[in-house]
Amino acid sequence: MKKRILSIVVLALGLTAQAEQRPNILFIFLDDFGWRDTGYMGSDFYETPHIDRLAKGGMVFTDAYSCAANCAPARACLLSGQYTPRHEIFNVGTTPRGSAKHRRLEHIAGTKTLRPEIVTWAESLQQSGYRTGMFGKWHLGTSPTEQGFDVEVDHTKLPGFRGHFGPNRQYLADVLTDRTIEFIAGSQDKPWCAYLSHFAVHTPIQAKREIEAKYEAKRPGKLHQHPTMAAMIQSVDEGVGKIVAKLEQLGQRDNTVIFFFSDNGGYGPATDMAPLWGYKGNYYEGGIRVPFFVNWPSVVKPGQSTAEPVIGVDIYPTFLDLAKAKRPGQPMDGRSLLPFIKGEAKRVGPRPLFWHFPAYLQAYKVIGEQRDPLFRTRPCSAVRLGDWKLHEYFEDGALELYNLKEDISERKNLAKANPAKARELHKLLVDWRQKINAPVPSNSNPDFDAQAEAEAIRDALGKQARKTSKR
Repeated sequence: MKKRILSIVVLALGLTAQAEQRPNILFIFLDDFGWRDTGYMGSDFYETPHIDRLAKGGMVFTDAYSCAANCAPARACLLSGQYTPRHEIFNVGTTPRGSAKHRRLEHIAGTKTLRPEIVTWAESLQQSGYRTGMFGKWHLGTSPTEQGFDVEVDHTKLPGFRGHFGPNRQYLADVLTDRTIEFIAGSQDKPWCAYLSHFAVHTPIQAKREIEAKYEAKRPGKLHQHPTMAAMIQSVDEGVGKIVAKLEQLGQRDNTVIFFFSDNGGYGPATDMAPLWGYKGNYYEGGIRVPFFVNWPSVVKPGQSTAEPVIGVDIYPTFLDLAKAKRPGQPMDGRSLLPFIKGEAKRVGPRPLFWHFPAYLQAYKVIGEQRDPLFRTRPCSAVRLGDWKLHEYFEDGALELYNLKEDISERKNLAKANPAKARELHKLLVDWRQKINAPVPSNSNPDFDAQAEAEAIRDALGKQARKTSKR
């Protein structure tokens, strides 16, 4: 009788342990990595065989978005699960960007630190029994260990590194890969979450010479042609391959879910997101639509591709559901993707996705796909609902309406041709801003000089025309 009771207890404990088994989480998060900067998304020059293999073995999201067009606000949204008006990190730093003579409004400064009272997903996972590690770029003030990470390798604190190279020609992407592998190998007694937040492929554009030479000898593609960028991407891809090999060696591959994401669109002077218009720093699709896939052997069916719109704030609730962790007592703006990626739900939406940027980002020296030649972005908000997307620009009150299904390049503004749809989305955007208490810049900038702005625009366009005529 005692043996029978004991066997029942052992069986119950075994079932409980099995039921409580939670996956490891590997979150590969790249910097300024464009929507088409991988082979699986159609690059005709960059080579990413390891990343491509993971993407094809899982679920690819073709309509995935960052919450912001540049890094600090995008990362704050990602870690907090909240849109920018809640955490108030609107830009990189809080000082005005671009010439004061060209800014019509006083920007909303916001903050540059993710407030300690905001509970990050790392803290939630940590409290749920996960071992957590951050490797690479943080960019949110304070420090990762103060906001939920047991292990911190902040790339700005690595001794001797300038840009992507360190002592003895160490390459940063390699170092971060190796430190991530060390963390994984040392996390055998509990589930873990590794946040590999690469500094690549952010400027300075620097790569290993031996890899760069390979692409200098390679025939340029019509979409991509930059040898140094290609070499940087290859180094990241090789690191991904090393990590996957280590997971297989440790017997952890099947129980590790891999997320691959980017903080914003690609760096305009070195890459291209065509047919998307725009790049890092503006709120056209090229600035905010990013590569994203989920790979989880035996759970997420391979070979899937979906156009379901998703956004950075969805990562937090997804991680919570994976870890069976409690939700913190704070607003959360995203939806868990877990039922969708497991095939238990047919859709994530329908729902609107929002962006809010009450500041300025000056233009690159090379003028390209932006609304005007002086700024990549002036103060604006945007919303996507279904196939429709609306931009609102606060300086002049302009509305731009696009049907992304028919015009993915956002070149045909339908605001006047379809005023009913423009009003519908604009009301949705205004109501959201009021609900979330989003600050809208309205004070005139006393330093603005209309004549100086007009002259600067004319000069910039003239330089661009002369460059174009020489080609």
